[in-house]
Amino acid sequence: MPSVSVIIPTHNRPRLLPRAVESARAAGRDVEVVVVDDASRDETAGVCVSLRGIRYVRVESNRRVAGARNVGLLASSGEYVSFLDDDDLRLPGTLDRQTALLDARADVGMVYGQALVADRAGARACDPYPAPCPQGDIFWHLLRRNFVPSGGAVFRRSCLMRVGMLDEAAHGLDDWDLWIRIAELYAVAALEEPVCVWRRSSPASGQGSSEAAELVARCRRQWLERWAKLPRAAAATDAQRREAWRGFSANMAAHLVCEAGRALACGRPGQAAKSAAALRLFPLGLARVSFDRARALSLIGRPRSRRSALEART
Repeated sequence: MPSVSVIIPTHNRPRLLPRAVESARAAGRDVEVVVVDDASRDETAGVCVSLRGIRYVRVESNRRVAGARNVGLLASSGEYVSFLDDDDLRLPGTLDRQTALLDARADVGMVYGQALVADRAGARACDPYPAPCPQGDIFWHLLRRNFVPSGGAVFRRSCLMRVGMLDEAAHGLDDWDLWIRIAELYAVAALEEPVCVWRRSSPASGQGSSEAAELVARCRRQWLERWAKLPRAAAATDAQRREAWRGFSANMAAHLVCEAGRALACGRPGQAAKSAAALRLFPLGLARVSFDRARALSLIGRPRSRRSALEART
């Protein structure tokens, strides 16, 4: 049985897939790579046939990321599990260092590391994310925001026996939902060094996380209808739940302001306006957003000169 299984869902993106597979293989000495072809309609199947040493699974109807990850979980066999998007990269040797932490700490259900954030062209930001890295009991931290990079986490397969599989209805936040359910029951450790490269979606990419307004609306529903009703949250004091909700609202509002600014910079005022309109869902959170971000938001809806409109598209 392999030590760790890396599950890579893919859909119609064969160009980047080989790099992701090779990075997963180089990240550990005993790694099983499971590629789940989520009903691709291009040359993905042929590319996968050419990749050595992978377990290839294809589904004929599109399951989206959470569904494909669940298929990969059922097809994999490692004691530990990690997810990797097909356009992201694992850094060499990092899976070995993370599984060593899990081997040494029986109380820990998951260990995560930092991500190097890159744009769609591959240019990397200077500072790894997150910094600092909360660890131990991080349940309430995660109810406020998701700071665990999806491609940077490794968890015990045995955790799934208690918390269940990924929620396929939680499109775009299925990994965050799983981290919260694991953190409710287990301690979480952190390896405070970069373990993966995360290629951030852009407002123009059309990928799941690029539609900020729709995503935060789903996050809000998940928080109110699922996370706040988890046994540990339900048993907490009203004050503790209120403070968690305020922190969550502030982070969602800040995210919307940031995404509105990015959409404007890409020349997409309609998408920026959607992000701005979604702020009505978090009135308390908006009050906590920094002045600088609020100033950026105030640009939305202003008439722009022809020159400024052109500058936004460059």
